Amino acid sequence: MHIYCLGIAGAGVSALASMLISEGHTVSGSDEAAFPPVSTYLERIGAPFHNGFDAALLPARIDQAIIGTSAKLSGAENPELVELRRRGVPCSTFPQFLATYTQSRANLIVAGSFGKSTLTALIAYLLRAAGRDPGWFIGAVPLDLERTGHWGSDAEMILEGDEYVVSEADRRAKFLLYRARDILISSLTHDHFNMYPTFESYQRPFAELIRQQTPGGLLICARGYEALARIAAGQKIVWYGIGEGEGFCARDIAIGERTRFTLTGPKGLALPLETELLGLHNIENLVGGAAYVLSKGLIAPADLQRLIPGFRGVARRLDKKTRASAAPIYEGFGSSLEKAQSAIEAIALHFPDRRRIVVFEPHTFSWRNREALAWYEQVFAKANLVLILPPPAHGAASHAQLSQAEIVARVQGAGIAARAMADAGQVHEELAREMLASDVVLLLSSGPLGGLPASLPPWADARFG
Repeated sequence: MHIYCLGIAGAGVSALASMLISEGHTVSGSDEAAFPPVSTYLERIGAPFHNGFDAALLPARIDQAIIGTSAKLSGAENPELVELRRRGVPCSTFPQFLATYTQSRANLIVAGSFGKSTLTALIAYLLRAAGRDPGWFIGAVPLDLERTGHWGSDAEMILEGDEYVVSEADRRAKFLLYRARDILISSLTHDHFNMYPTFESYQRPFAELIRQQTPGGLLICARGYEALARIAAGQKIVWYGIGEGEGFCARDIAIGERTRFTLTGPKGLALPLETELLGLHNIENLVGGAAYVLSKGLIAPADLQRLIPGFRGVARRLDKKTRASAAPIYEGFGSSLEKAQSAIEAIALHFPDRRRIVVFEPHTFSWRNREALAWYEQVFAKANLVLILPPPAHGAASHAQLSQAEIVARVQGAGIAARAMADAGQVHEELAREMLASDVVLLLSSGPLGGLPASLPPWADARFG
């Protein structure tokens, strides 16, 4: 089939496109403001797309159209969607299509406020490296797998489950459409303020996900989230976390260039492991992935011990961008308070003696909403200098948008050195004056950051290499 994707550069739609291509379908599409790593990934897997929406650019033959979740994709003013409907092309939102596409598989839904991309990639990597061929769907670019989506020949399908809504017309959380045999929930903290104004409303789809799980399926949950324990009460749960506790645990953690710890668990499990990933949250992710594959008997402990050190994670989740610079640059995914805070804390944990410079772009609605202003009083506590780019203008009228000046003032009010940056060019100029070989830099956003992830590392390699 020839499948056309509106919003093909979105994390979810691009992963679905990748899965379809792996099964032999032809996929093309369109989007607005596509940027790396997804734009370059689409080029690599052979999914041609154009920027903007122009009905004249639609292929002559389209058997199925898949529509992303953004309002500009599904609205009546989108000329491509109007033409697709005029032609009578079947149209589905991407979660609706993915749900139908995978309904016969043994699905593991990996959900949570954060950590789900890394966990999905980890489990898929472990199974693939152990000689199995699962399917997977990952809303980020994995560093150890050739695709973000893969159909596979085994029964297992590892699906990253997003709690964001299906569409403007369908307000269900995406993961509620998928048939969940097993569920792994990594975290539960308030996110997506524009969709879920209260923490109570945010918890409801997670509770529903648990309620609709296939009887007899495995439920794995991270410890330390009171709300998660509450909504899962009465269920048989495999717990995991850091330190002493029920279920699978990471103990005796020794932070270093390669962090070492002991994985403990049921039946006297005590397995020494090591990883190059940064931060305690990534150790917790490793424990969660191990809890799943060991509980299901999909991998032997000796194979897990052999494979974990080779897992590099996913792009934009604290992956190192520089090659030769004495001052390393990392990129983190800062779409929410917890994600941004865990990234900064990881940098502080591994580089306690360096000055930590954070370049931050408040890209998501959560960061731009007035309800989140208090986040700025705590999120940069372990940063020494924060360079803050302006919030994007798109969708500003749809919520209580913060200004750059308000954000900078609140960070400064918390006692953190913060400076407003007009654009990426000014960031380059500021770092040229300010940055030392003894520093470490964290690029933090869920948006394009003005191309800084591509432009800054070569500059740093040349200057500090």
